[in-house]
Amino acid sequence: MKRILGLMVVLFISISGFAQSGAKLELKNGDTIDYGTTSKEDDNGVRFFEFTNTGNAPLIITEAKSTCGCTVPSWPKEPIAPGKTGKIEVKYNMNPGPIRKTITVQSNAVNYPGGTVALKIKGEVVAKDKVDVLQKKKSIVNQ
Repeated sequence: MKRILGLMVVLFISISGFAQSGAKLELKNGDTIDYGTTSKEDDNGVRFFEFTNTGNAPLIITEAKSTCGCTVPSWPKEPIAPGKTGKIEVKYNMNPGPIRKTITVQSNAVNYPGGTVALKIKGEVVAKDKVDVLQKKKSIVNQ
């Protein structure tokens, strides 16, 4: 009986040792934002990744960078307390064509390897048809 009780105590202590403590970044709506099909005239290109610190230590985001200069991320510079929420703003320049970009976020989050979180944006920006008022309209000849 003592052996079983001793084994259970050792097992409990070793399991509790594997529990992660520290800041944890939990994304509210996943790691991808889909712009869908949009145009520069209809959309300013700004989106937000909302997150909550579900850990027991302040979450510190040290850097957020994009794969190109057409996407500009902004992040909270102050620590996010446990249980509080924050936003990472992403602004895409809305040039016509497909959107496939990654924003790499560096933090002290223990629930991501090395604290690195990869956020993605996708979609397509289409150019609106331009109407040239100087162009002569084609007319159908009436018979």
